[in-house]
Parts: sequence; structure tokens; C-alpha cells
Amino acid sequence: MTDATPADRHAHRGTIFVEDAIVLSQTAHPGQQYVLRLQAPRCAARATAGSFAHVAVDPAIPMRRPLSIMRADPAEGWIELLYKIMGDGLKHLATREAGDTVNLLGPIGQGFKPDPAQPLALLIGGGVGIPPMVYLAEVLRERADQGYRPFVIMGSEIPFPFRPRPSQLLVPGMPDGVIATMPLLEEWGIPARLTSKSGFAGCHDGYVTDLARLWLATLDATALAQVMVFACGPTPMLRAVAALAREFGVACQVSLEEYMACAVGGCAGCTVEVQTADGPAMKRVCVDGPVFDAYTVFA
Repeated sequence: MTDATPADRHAHRGTIFVEDAIVLSQTAHPGQQYVLRLQAPRCAARATAGSFAHVAVDPAIPMRRPLSIMRADPAEGWIELLYKIMGDGLKHLATREAGDTVNLLGPIGQGFKPDPAQPLALLIGGGVGIPPMVYLAEVLRERADQGYRPFVIMGSEIPFPFRPRPSQLLVPGMPDGVIATMPLLEEWGIPARLTSKSGFAGCHDGYVTDLARLWLATLDATALAQVMVFACGPTPMLRAVAALAREFGVACQVSLEEYMACAVGGCAGCTVEVQTADGPAMKRVCVDGPVFDAYTVFA
């Protein structure tokens, strides 16, 4: 197997910063989910949709936690992170209050790469894969003059980290009664629909790929050529999204989830096999990804 070239291995140098971020706010949501807003100007200035921060969660725990960036405001210098408590480290992070300091490394990783030639953007987020989709939706909204028309699908088996509300934005192909959306996206004028097997009101009783299939099926060949799918979530979901994209012949980018130690490319503990023009290669999810062409990962 081939590996990254020396230039590839060092491409991220000078783009990742250590920063003592100040907690601006922390909001608790059902399902032990939290939205943490940090004053982190260096990270905010360089973050992209799909990048993440490696956060020190507890002075007694040396290992940091990789958390996807959900929003970033370079002008005001803040970032938002959405996370779910998984273990003692994030439980400690959930106790941080406004004014506290949180050390982080960031922004890390290669983000999503929208293409104006494929302005029909289908954004699919599952569980903790929701944050990058919110970030990407905001980016595409800011680039509306380039013709982007995003549609967002989010899935969760625990309560969503926001209070869903009925959408007033019509989406072709959606079943009757599937009207729940994320209020923030609705305010931005971006159509979105929610899915869950937990029986939440207004949500589709099924998987994110169910709604994605219904939407894609409404498009003719000309429209399908303008589609780019972006997805983040558990690996089984990403595999299913990649298979669906292949079925409809549309482009697809996926953001992988992987355990990380250093998160800056040094330990190579988060490598995955990726197909390249020169054959299979081992790529680091942290700095070579986390976003990859779906077809190179799920062959």
C-alpha cells in the first residue's frame, strides 16, 4: 500500500493552533447533549465546515476529545461545539461555565468542498454527525449567489439537540406528515427534515437514507448531474449513504468518525484505507480527512 508523500504529511503545519478558549455559554439539551460556545478567535478565523477541535476536557485526563465544529464566527471570534456525554471526560466538560477556560487545538482537518457546478446540495447528518451539516448549511447560505440550493436531512434516536418545529418550506417527495425541522435552518430559509425510529412528532419513522432516496427520485437526469451529497455520522450510515449516491450516480463526500489520540497526524492511530489513482493508501482521518470522497472509502 502507498502512503502520504512527505509534502502531504506536513501540509497541515502552520494551520493548527493551541488556544486557551473562554467559555461564553453552555446549553444543556435532552439526551446528555450540550452546545458549547467558546471565544476562540484563532480557531474561528480558520475553521471550515467539516473541521474539528481537539479539546482538553479535564485536567486529570491527558487525552483530548475531537469535537466537530457546528458554527464559527470569524468576525466575533467564537466557535460552537455540539457533543454528547460519552465517559468521564465529556462529563467534566459539561460542568464548564461562562468565564471558564478550555484549552483546544484547532481547527483540524480537511473540510467539505462544495462545487458550484453541483449546486443541489443534499446534506445528511446522523447523531453527532449533525454539527458539520449545520456549519455547511450556513456556508452554502452565505454563498447563495453561487446558486447553491441545500436540503438537509438529520436523524437521531435520542431527542434532537434543539426543539423541532413544523416547517413551512415545501420539499418534493416527502411523505405526508413529515414536517419537523430544525428552527435555525428554517430561519435561514433552508429546507430540512428529521428522521427517527423513536416516534418523535413530525419526524419520518425510518432512516435518513429513506428520505434521501425519496428526494433524489424526484430529480431528472439533468438535475441529478447537479447533485452533491455531503454526509457525516456513524460508519454504517455513511456506507448506506455512499451506496445510495452510487445508485443514483451522484457525487458524495463523507466525514468519517474515528478514534483519535494526537489528532494532528503524528501517531497515525486513525488511519483508514482509501483508494487513490496509485492504488490503496492509508490516510489519517484527522489531517488527511475527516472528509473524503465517499467512493474512495466505500469501494
